[in-house]
Amino acid sequence: MTPLGTIAGVMLAAGLLATAFANPAAAGDAAAAGPATDGEVTLLLSRLDLERPGFARVKALKDAPPEAAEALLAYYRSRTGVKHPVDRAGRNEAKGKYAGRYDVAVADDALKNVLITSGAYPRHDFGPDIDWFTNACPKKDNEWLWQLHRHSSWRRLARAYWHTGDEKYAKAYVRQLRDWVRSCPPPRKTGRPSAAWRTIEAGIRGYSWTDHFQHFVDSPSFTGRDLVLFMNSCFDHAQYLSAGRSFRRGNWGLMEAEGTAFIAFLFPEFKRAAEWREKSLAHLAADIKKQVRPDGHQIEQCLNYHSGCIGWFTRTAELAKMNGVEDAFPSEFWKRLEKMCEVFMKLGLPDGASAQFGDTSSTVHWRRKLLKWAGFFEREDMLYAATGGKEGEPPAATAFALKSSGFYSMRSGWDGNAVCLVLKCGADGGWHCQPENGTFELYAAGRRLMPDSGTYIYHGDAKARAAREWFRQTKVHQTLTLGGKNSAYAAKLLLWKPGDDLDTLVVENRSYKSLTHRRAVLFVKKKFFVIVDEALGDGAGEVDLHFQLAPCKPVVSKGTPSFRTAFEKGANVLIRGMKQQGVKLEEEEGWVSYKYGKRQRRPAFRFALAKGAGTPGVRFVTLVVPYDAARPPATEVSIVGTPKPGARRVALDVRVGGLRERIAYDLGKAPR
Repeated sequence: MTPLGTIAGVMLAAGLLATAFANPAAAGDAAAAGPATDGEVTLLLSRLDLERPGFARVKALKDAPPEAAEALLAYYRSRTGVKHPVDRAGRNEAKGKYAGRYDVAVADDALKNVLITSGAYPRHDFGPDIDWFTNACPKKDNEWLWQLHRHSSWRRLARAYWHTGDEKYAKAYVRQLRDWVRSCPPPRKTGRPSAAWRTIEAGIRGYSWTDHFQHFVDSPSFTGRDLVLFMNSCFDHAQYLSAGRSFRRGNWGLMEAEGTAFIAFLFPEFKRAAEWREKSLAHLAADIKKQVRPDGHQIEQCLNYHSGCIGWFTRTAELAKMNGVEDAFPSEFWKRLEKMCEVFMKLGLPDGASAQFGDTSSTVHWRRKLLKWAGFFEREDMLYAATGGKEGEPPAATAFALKSSGFYSMRSGWDGNAVCLVLKCGADGGWHCQPENGTFELYAAGRRLMPDSGTYIYHGDAKARAAREWFRQTKVHQTLTLGGKNSAYAAKLLLWKPGDDLDTLVVENRSYKSLTHRRAVLFVKKKFFVIVDEALGDGAGEVDLHFQLAPCKPVVSKGTPSFRTAFEKGANVLIRGMKQQGVKLEEEEGWVSYKYGKRQRRPAFRFALAKGAGTPGVRFVTLVVPYDAARPPATEVSIVGTPKPGARRVALDVRVGGLRERIAYDLGKAPR
């Protein structure tokens, strides 16, 4: 989840950093954490509409807090009118088949106060008392502490409880719930925010706590006073999240609205529930137009957050429908949501993973998600892509252009061994985006041959922050730089022409004030790629064309000039540059991060060519040839004639193995 998803998020986080590690509770509070007091029972009753059907006994006992708390618990255990994705009626059927080994292992650790924040970090042993405000991350990544307050271990306690029926998991949950609520009061009670109450964490809890409630409300360890403690905190969450005129912009606002909506739907008995519900639904319905471009891609240009946004939109929409609010979202909402789901069909890699542009810190496994959406939207093409061709009907195309966001894909087919290139050249998506326009990922025959660099980390000590900045450099992506400097976002589509034997894409990016990068990608015979890169304009200095490979021991031939992977089995790729005077092939520092917080070295190279101030442009022509054989194919590429840099028509002669081909692209007349 994003710590700084938008400009608003950046401002929020900056204001919180100074107080992020302050513990507003007294040191002894955690040890004395207990269930709700009589006063807290009375407070909760004042927040509920006691005139609602089913509340007669609770209302009659309002002056007897202990009895009222137990009556309230009996009401929620017997209530049937409210629906939730976790159906309590299925608890008995879940036994023995509800949790995996990882869930149970994390839950068993949680019994001993060994907690996880997310899968990106190791588990931490807090000992007998949990300190909710100490950053125990070895790299001092603030994200560790923030994510501690999302309570990932509690979800595993819930699953292990239904899976085994063992009351020890419920007891651990209740003990930690009491501890957290007592140790982490909301900001209005302390006068200052803390790491526990960034709005993103509060929104995530608003959603996840309702899940916990469904799992534990029937437990004998969950008493009436624990219910009161829990519900008062839920009220505080919803009030805190909805206090402003509107939710925040960006994905933070989506999580805030989702958390508020789930509390409002699960507890309609709160006097303010209808107000919370309407505000959150209105925000989600309106924000899909702001968050999602017409082609379906989320504005942050990052498939991790694209996937997350689909979840934040769909979960609340489905919850509303489950509870009879059929018209909560207009038809335009569902159309835009369907477009969002199409993105993974169009841009997903053939093995069910995703390109990791921007802050996609771990690959999105999209097939299971797409399978669900295929059924929801009754899409046979989505079903085909989700099942690897086992069901449904193949999509009508193998090449896709998401023109408003600037993502393009070309593939040879829909099986797991297909050749697939996904390219990015679009707008600035904010904090989660990287200055990498023109970059691409290449996949073939079951292997990610040229993955994008990834994220590595968000925050941390000085060394970790420097590493994050390294990953955010233009020159560590498959694109062009001038003097090694980061490029701007100023993208333009010049030509998109898919075909049976040749897919053609030409894009431009005004990378620097005095230099434009034009890139043409030609997918020939659904087998290999010819890439023409031009640096156009008055800018002078060293122009570098960067390429990176998957981690391997490469084979390099500077005289050719070319380099390639050398895997003993499976797919490989050969990168062959066109010979021209002045071009040098040089090795660079290379890293790739497939998972948050982890990185590994990989081969990286650049074709370097000096450009003078009086030179209108320079051109590189590169063959990118994936192959599944022990020896690389013979390759050569040359330009037909002598078109000047920036010419509207470029023709090339290409030889790859036994194939000889003349290919060309034509941009037509230049606009006046």
